[in-house]
Amino acid sequence: MKLRDDIGTKLEALERQQLRRRIRTVDSPCSPHLTIEGRDLLAFCSNDYLGLANHPALIEAMAEGAQRYGVGSGAAHLISGHSRAHALLEEQLADMLWPYIPEARALFFSTGYMANLAVVPALAEAGDATSKRDGRLILADSLNHASLIDAAHLARTAEIIDYAHADVSAVEAALQTTPAGAHKIIVTDGVFSMDGDIAPLPQLAALAERHNAWLVVDDAHGFGVLGEHGAGVLEHFNLRSENVVYIGTLGKAAGVSGAFVVAHATVIEWLLQRARTYLFTTASAPAIAHTVSRSLEFIRGDEGKQRRAKLQANCAEFKASLQLEQWSLLPSPTAIQPVMIGGNGAALKAAQALDHAGLWVPAIRPPTVPVGTARLRVALSAAHSSKDINRLCTSLQQAEKATP
Repeated sequence: MKLRDDIGTKLEALERQQLRRRIRTVDSPCSPHLTIEGRDLLAFCSNDYLGLANHPALIEAMAEGAQRYGVGSGAAHLISGHSRAHALLEEQLADMLWPYIPEARALFFSTGYMANLAVVPALAEAGDATSKRDGRLILADSLNHASLIDAAHLARTAEIIDYAHADVSAVEAALQTTPAGAHKIIVTDGVFSMDGDIAPLPQLAALAERHNAWLVVDDAHGFGVLGEHGAGVLEHFNLRSENVVYIGTLGKAAGVSGAFVVAHATVIEWLLQRARTYLFTTASAPAIAHTVSRSLEFIRGDEGKQRRAKLQANCAEFKASLQLEQWSLLPSPTAIQPVMIGGNGAALKAAQALDHAGLWVPAIRPPTVPVGTARLRVALSAAHSSKDINRLCTSLQQAEKATP
């Protein structure tokens, strides 16, 4: 038997469980209206929440950045890859989060996954403990993104406790039974990517302060969307703490690419010394950082406010218009509006029915979500029109009736 036969058997098992994934190739720019293999589809699957990914000014900024800095960085940040564009972007990000994190400093990463893999192990290493028995503790929300789960497991000398989703009392109980001198890290999404709900950050921050713990917040789906100026969950709650380590991505609401960490300057300096996914990879193209800088100007300015208002209006219209009989809409206050179905097969059939109607709404199945909670993940954007929302609601209601 050849080695690949084992893989083939595993793939067949995924097929039987209706868990096999397939790639679709998009032939047009990111937009609610996409062309895929000659078909025009109305898409509700992108995280381009503010509709900036195809903004003419950002396209111009990317070209300008390439003209000024070239198309590659040539090295890791700590060799020669850290350009003026990267430095200026980090200053902008630190300034944006300064009201919420004292003495804030920022570090730019190639992706959100790499940022998360950097932060949690490096923070765990900063403690005095050398083994689990010595008292390194990571408290992780059970619905955290896969990158946070992987990051926790990379902190190999730490004990990991997965607490029930958003269960503040469970976090408090674990902290109370942990030795006072232990090195403690609470890890949570800001906005949960598959449920769309917001973490109870004020309560978690209060616990972090009381028990001298770090609070790591991955705000991939909140940055740019929440808060008056788009500074995410910290602005949403008007939360200020030097115990917070804030992670945001720049390929979602910002419409470009990359990610960042903002924390107290001392924490960022430590990441510069120990964050392996920062130290040992080539820096992203300076043109990307240059384009993100332009995007941040939109996010913080009047256009950002207008786009956030339009997104909120679209969410309100969707929730008011959708009438379901068997499926249920989870109580999400964000642009992520999950329609709960349950079984893998039923979720796939629902997505296929929508596809036949000319809509792209992805079916989300395990392991992305817990077994038995397969769903349609509706992602709304400021770029969707009222007509788009009405078409979505009508098509969802028809799909529900057609799906056993």
